[in-house]
Amino acid sequence: MTSRGTKRTLPGTDRAISPPPAKRKPKAEASATSQTVANFFKPASQKTSTQSTKKVSWQIVNNSCIVGKYLVGAKEEIQKEERKKIRIAAFDFDHTLITPKSNYRFSSSASDWKWWDPSVPSKLRQLAADGYTLIIVSNQKGVSLKPAKAKTGNADSKSLVTLKEKVTAVLDALGLDVSVSMYAATAYDEYRKPRTGMWMQMVQDLGLDVDGDVDGMEPRLDLENSIFVGDAAGRKGDHSCCDRHFAANVGIPFKTPEEFFRDEQPVPMAADVFDPKNYIATTPTDGDDKTPFPFSKQSDTELVIFCGSPGSGKSTFYWKYLQPLGYERVNQDILKTRQKCLKVANEHLQACRSVVVDNTNANKSTREEWISLAKTHNIPIRCIYLSTPITVCKHNNAVRAANPNQESLNPESRTILPPMAFNDFVRRFEEPDVSEGFNDLVRVGFQFDGGEEVKRIWGQHWV
Repeated sequence: MTSRGTKRTLPGTDRAISPPPAKRKPKAEASATSQTVANFFKPASQKTSTQSTKKVSWQIVNNSCIVGKYLVGAKEEIQKEERKKIRIAAFDFDHTLITPKSNYRFSSSASDWKWWDPSVPSKLRQLAADGYTLIIVSNQKGVSLKPAKAKTGNADSKSLVTLKEKVTAVLDALGLDVSVSMYAATAYDEYRKPRTGMWMQMVQDLGLDVDGDVDGMEPRLDLENSIFVGDAAGRKGDHSCCDRHFAANVGIPFKTPEEFFRDEQPVPMAADVFDPKNYIATTPTDGDDKTPFPFSKQSDTELVIFCGSPGSGKSTFYWKYLQPLGYERVNQDILKTRQKCLKVANEHLQACRSVVVDNTNANKSTREEWISLAKTHNIPIRCIYLSTPITVCKHNNAVRAANPNQESLNPESRTILPPMAFNDFVRRFEEPDVSEGFNDLVRVGFQFDGGEEVKRIWGQHWV
């Protein structure tokens, strides 16, 4: 027997059996509290002051846009006069606020970052002290929102976990005592810069009034005195112009990181940066313009083929100018194969109906099939070459896919075409010539026409 107060031993051993260890207190949970989630999208004036620690609360909008809000202890309710105008200081993330300390193009881990410039933290702190609302707006196409396959206890993908950890570390390092919101676009949709989806989501989340009708409760967004800073500015060597174009779409002043953080002089955009406003018709129109085009029927039955890139305006040209003249339309997007197009066109021609071939018809060999068909029926064949620049074609492609409910912009509810569609056309393209066997060839330049609202939409930057 063992005496009271002494350790027991295992039978057949000399090892003592220690008393069971005292139960440890459970670790504090890392997830946001219900109060944090409830406060996530409330304007600052409505937030409760129960938050005592800083943390990032995350949301996913439409399975596309990542929204993170860096939450701190709420301040006292601001005065009514202070709510009338809210100034936004918005920033791109990578290569604007931070850059990889590994000197690679993209960070290799959540800790692979450093300030883009030593002045970044102090500049942001000063903006916060001056009453600006701080926002981060970033394209993050490398982040996957698909659930992680491995059972790690975290449903987020590795790339999403890395982004969350990096954003949290950066905002912790700032040491701000105000909330900061992060918006990240992961797909090619309405949220991706230069499109304004992330900005409109921010406006909604903060409960801002963008119409200027201040009712004493909703704060008004002061666009004129807000700012967006980003590195994609269309300068020589920049990977794109999406940040500058995003600011233009939103309607706020823009600066590059060099201008904002280092007070350097502005560097002009490269000469070839695309501006859609240069392609908008300047003559007044009500959107239903039926101005005759210098093209008319030459014979009772004839074959007309288009030549032009996807998105060059071929279908719109048909509806506006050729459908009223009685031409039947043959389109490979609808019929799926060129052979089916040839078959349907042949049937129309046999019935003495004129036909328009609304396909790209990029090279001589493709056009030769249509020339041969016209010879079979002993009718004229004419070519309309839509010489729309590829940059405009890509813009048209993005505009129509992003506006499926605007009949004048997307009457056939077309979805987005991949970049390969344009690259393939450029690779195959041979400029048409009357010597191929056409009776005549009409070259058409591009101008966007329509009502003022569709001009406004089309005139924004979408690519």
